[in-house]
Amino acid sequence: MELFSLKNKTAIVTGALGLIGKEHCRALSEAGANIVAADIDELKCVEFVKTLETESIGAVLDVTNPDSIKKLRDHVLEKFGHIDILVNNAAINDMFENPKAASEQSKFENYPLELWQKSIDVNLTGVFLCSQILGYEMAKQKSGSIINIASTYGITAPDQSLYIKEDGTQSFYKPPAYSAAKGAVIMFTRYLASYWGKDGVRVNTLTPGGVENSQNEFFIQKYSAKTPLGRMAKPNDYKGALIFLASDASSYMTGANLVVDGGWTAW
Repeated sequence: MELFSLKNKTAIVTGALGLIGKEHCRALSEAGANIVAADIDELKCVEFVKTLETESIGAVLDVTNPDSIKKLRDHVLEKFGHIDILVNNAAINDMFENPKAASEQSKFENYPLELWQKSIDVNLTGVFLCSQILGYEMAKQKSGSIINIASTYGITAPDQSLYIKEDGTQSFYKPPAYSAAKGAVIMFTRYLASYWGKDGVRVNTLTPGGVENSQNEFFIQKYSAKTPLGRMAKPNDYKGALIFLASDASSYMTGANLVVDGGWTAW
């Protein structure tokens, strides 16, 4: 079990207040790591880390702003002296101001450029910037693990029929930017793994499936029916995979995409 120990390691989790972001933090802390829970709301991050088992700090972070990332880097190095694990988890889903208009706005033909750009900025450029600024500290110390969180929609195209309501109307179309960004994250992982391999920095992707989170019942049933295990994920279903990628248990693994999706992409 020593292979899975993260004792004396410092782990930064971006998007730490998200549904699985909190579970990432808990998992890493349970394995012994000191946690830096980073997200837009600093006060909520500070409150959240009080629930963790190890010495941890909450910090504000805008993954699209290099100055914000550099400020976080300096704060972490001053506090802990090193950065050993980076979980690039921060991401956004499109939010449409008028739910009644979401079906039309989310169509590819009508999809707004500003939503495309915002999604790419957070879901892809944010991964690039955090890796460049925070990951470089790992390269300098000749060790570290970067874990980029992708999505099954970065491997397979969204099944738009999942969003058809019981009355036959389309409630929503999964927009193109999310798939484009998550697919790019998987390729970026391979790039960075080959670039920093000589410096002892491992870079892998964790690809989760859909997490049940109070969605409409028709969606949960449809999604579950398309999954060999017959259900959506629970928020804590990714803890084991995350610890594996963060720890020495995966010491000869880099540039890989660990898919944990209940079998969604198997058929």
